[in-house]
Amino acid sequence: MTGSLNDPAKSGSVLYEDTLPGACHWSMRMRRGTSLELTDVEGGANIGMLLYNPENLLERYNAPDTLKCQHTFKLTRGNCLYSDMGRIFCSIVEDDVGWHETVCGNTTRAMVQAKWGEKTYQDFRNDWSQNGSDSFLVELAKYGLGKRDMAANLNLFSAVSADEQGKLRFIENNSSAGDSIQLRFEMDTLVLLHTCPHPLNPAPEYPRKPVHYRILRSYPVTEDDFCMNLRAENRRGFMNNTIYHLGACRHD
Repeated sequence: MTGSLNDPAKSGSVLYEDTLPGACHWSMRMRRGTSLELTDVEGGANIGMLLYNPENLLERYNAPDTLKCQHTFKLTRGNCLYSDMGRIFCSIVEDDVGWHETVCGNTTRAMVQAKWGEKTYQDFRNDWSQNGSDSFLVELAKYGLGKRDMAANLNLFSAVSADEQGKLRFIENNSSAGDSIQLRFEMDTLVLLHTCPHPLNPAPEYPRKPVHYRILRSYPVTEDDFCMNLRAENRRGFMNNTIYHLGACRHD
């Protein structure tokens, strides 16, 4: 990765950008008032993502609550990503793709080996076949976390469909080259990322798809904000964030 760093003051300006190669992992602390724009460079990318509160690492992304309270099976523009405390980590303010899934989890070493064979770092160096679970564990360890702290993750740029028996099927070419999604962070958030393949990807060869990311200064949230008003539950989530940032505690 060879990133660039800037310090402009106006909303929407780029603060930092870089490219995350395929089969790679990274983590960063996103500040409230910044946005993370992710762009599929070649098409067919997958971004595994986990979210934590850096001030209280017990608070983390909650996939069931995120889907349930917004009455959806997919994520796209307008949806908010909830913590297990009913707060909003971030909102999807822009999306070219239209469908991002958060139910299928990660690849494991055994899954990658069974699908694509084993390529070790000792033999292949940076072309080795990483998997999503181990990638997250490496990033979690940087913050004193481990396997027990791994929650259900997002798979951005990926989509699945269900047949009449409820069996999930991977939708190939869900995103195209140049498609992007932008997440506006409503509270300080620890973000873990990997670019390992989706666990249901049937590609005959191990897919290595890079993703470009930019950190932007967010535009202020206004009363007519699309994400806040998408669902009544989202407005309540924003209220929970307001109380959190005031240092208060709400008991419902």
